[in-house]
Amino acid sequence: MKTLHTLAATALAALTLAATTAQAQQPAVIFDMGGKFDKSFNEAAYRGVERWKAETGKNYLEFEISNDTQRAQAIRRMAERGASPIISVGFAQASALQQVAKDFPKTKFVIIDEKVNMPNVQAVVFKEHEGSFLIGALAALTSKSGKVGFVGGMDIPLIRKFQCGYEQGAKAANPKIDVQANMTGTTATAWNDPTRGGELAKAQFAKGVDVVFAAAGGTGVGVYQAAKDAGKLAIGVDSNQNHLQPGTMLSSMVKRVDVAVYNVLKEWQPGIKILGLAENGVEYAVDQHNAKLISPQVKAKVEAYKADIIAGKIKVADYMADNACKY
Repeated sequence: MKTLHTLAATALAALTLAATTAQAQQPAVIFDMGGKFDKSFNEAAYRGVERWKAETGKNYLEFEISNDTQRAQAIRRMAERGASPIISVGFAQASALQQVAKDFPKTKFVIIDEKVNMPNVQAVVFKEHEGSFLIGALAALTSKSGKVGFVGGMDIPLIRKFQCGYEQGAKAANPKIDVQANMTGTTATAWNDPTRGGELAKAQFAKGVDVVFAAAGGTGVGVYQAAKDAGKLAIGVDSNQNHLQPGTMLSSMVKRVDVAVYNVLKEWQPGIKILGLAENGVEYAVDQHNAKLISPQVKAKVEAYKADIIAGKIKVADYMADNACKY
């Protein structure tokens, strides 16, 4: 009986191992605060994994973070279930991912929007400065007052990176352009303060700004509303937000998080991957909601800047490279 019991236990262990091995082929996606239908960063990741699912017929595990303490727990739980690769959406998950990745060296991990150097991690970051340059040029070429604005979310190097690229693009298109810039705050609440965003935008409009770019997460909603109320133009960020205020949204600086997620699911590789204009990682959005706001002449000029950046003829300053805006 003891031998039979031992054999049964061994068989069960083998089945468990087989199940775990099978699960290893199933990826997992951990969406950060705001959820997978946030109309922005998370939702772009959702579109990417859904595209992969539609093409392959395979499924995936998922979890939506609702508070800061869940990040490490969620990543660890996916690793324990045998999921691989495990995709953490957003820079805020970086430290949690590093903790768990050390304990599961054979599991493949992915972090979107932050650099993590570990042998079992693929990090994907974007050249936001390149896309912001195009948006800045578009704003300057469209502005009638010669004054454009920028409203950032939390005052961190990443948002300064957006601001610097925007300023460089605006001044490339019009050396005499006046660029007004404000940050919403210095804590995480700056990402979700539409009231404050609206106030900052109104203050800029009062100084003559007629086009404003918001790189501020949910705070941008207030900026767009203020622009609509004032009869000014606004520019969205991360996802294509042109549809939020049709006729008011000049464009959106899109980060192709969907492409990033899709690509890592198709082929995971350790190391850091950087996506810019050349890799279709960033872009300015033109669709039925804003096409009438961009003249053929302006679009031709912006496309020329895009070609020059890809060809290396224009070098866009990366604020995060040396913590300064030098161009």
